Amino acid sequence: MTKTVKEMPAILGGEPVRDTRLYYSHQDINEDDIRAVVDVLKSDYLTTGPHIASAEKKLCEVTGAKYAVLCSNGTAALHIACMAAGIGKGDEVITTPITFAASANCALYVGATPVFADIDRNTWNLDPESVRAHITDRTKAFVAVDFGGQSVDEDAFLAIRDEYGLVYIEDGAHVIGTSYKGKPNGSFADMTTLSFHAVKTITGGEGGAVLTDNEEYYKKLLLYRTHGITRDPSMMEHEPDGPWYYEQVDLAPNYRITDMQAALIESQLNRLPEFAARKKEIVRRYDEAFGKLEGIILQKETEGSDTVRHLYILRIDKEHLSLDRLGLYRALEKENIICNVHYIPVYYFPHYERLGYRKGLCPEAESLYDEMLTIPLYAGMSDKDVEDVIRAVTKIVTWYRK
Repeated sequence: MTKTVKEMPAILGGEPVRDTRLYYSHQDINEDDIRAVVDVLKSDYLTTGPHIASAEKKLCEVTGAKYAVLCSNGTAALHIACMAAGIGKGDEVITTPITFAASANCALYVGATPVFADIDRNTWNLDPESVRAHITDRTKAFVAVDFGGQSVDEDAFLAIRDEYGLVYIEDGAHVIGTSYKGKPNGSFADMTTLSFHAVKTITGGEGGAVLTDNEEYYKKLLLYRTHGITRDPSMMEHEPDGPWYYEQVDLAPNYRITDMQAALIESQLNRLPEFAARKKEIVRRYDEAFGKLEGIILQKETEGSDTVRHLYILRIDKEHLSLDRLGLYRALEKENIICNVHYIPVYYFPHYERLGYRKGLCPEAESLYDEMLTIPLYAGMSDKDVEDVIRAVTKIVTWYRK
């Protein structure tokens, strides 16, 4: 007989595990972070000031990239990366459907066509062999997402790039702090994009960046984050008529970031070792608790990835659990554990349906979506928070085991 959420006995004599809600993610801001922002507010520059260059330098130190360009958010980073790569009308860009919409939207922004390849059934990252199967003579680039903070198979994607002469863009919105075979992520692809949204490991409230070792891309990225306007004489077409002179040499958006955000990002980057260590400790506890819990499947590690997770995802094993994803979400909600789902396959959205995309394109991705749930994981979680999550999940899964 199928059990319902209503029938499940509550923990601790009818009381939920927690008195207060625990959300899937939360920013971790300390006094140093606050001081960094306040100092900017008291300074002469609120935007386009010295903290942007300083934070970019810090990003290069952390990731090993030669150049970093800060911008307004992770979506903007993907957009200007596509612009810098020269992607345009008639081109195809391969990406994963298990990602935030921006990983595909960036191709649409420049007039190109997103092509969805499937995910690896174990790591849930973009499958290199599926990418190969989708390459045509119109393929210009591919966008590989480090899903949940776990590195993609860099060796495989670099081999595809070199074999087919494609541009490799790594959507590293989740990946800061992770390394692959001893080398930090952010230093592999032609361009790697980052996000500093409030729920990310490092936050600026909002904010993004593009990392690259390519000087030509770097100069274009600087141009494209600021209207296509330059003060660099080497990029100008006319002779300057004074020290105030600048030129718009291309059409581009305004994707500037403020000094306040840059100062917060730099301060947070100083705390990255602290954040990484705490997240790894929480993941270790989760892995111990859930790794052998019948009814739950966990994401497998990419070989060579030393991961700082952004997301921790439980996958329902339908063979052993009589509860579906919505049921698990509701049951945990009753215990004040508030979860989320990452992600709805991008081509499920009405906008993509109107473009002609249909369900059935990526069976592995669609199967994962039906069975996945993101549980709380962030550096500011206390040991009690972690234990509350473990107790609630274990109790619910045990109750609904077939």
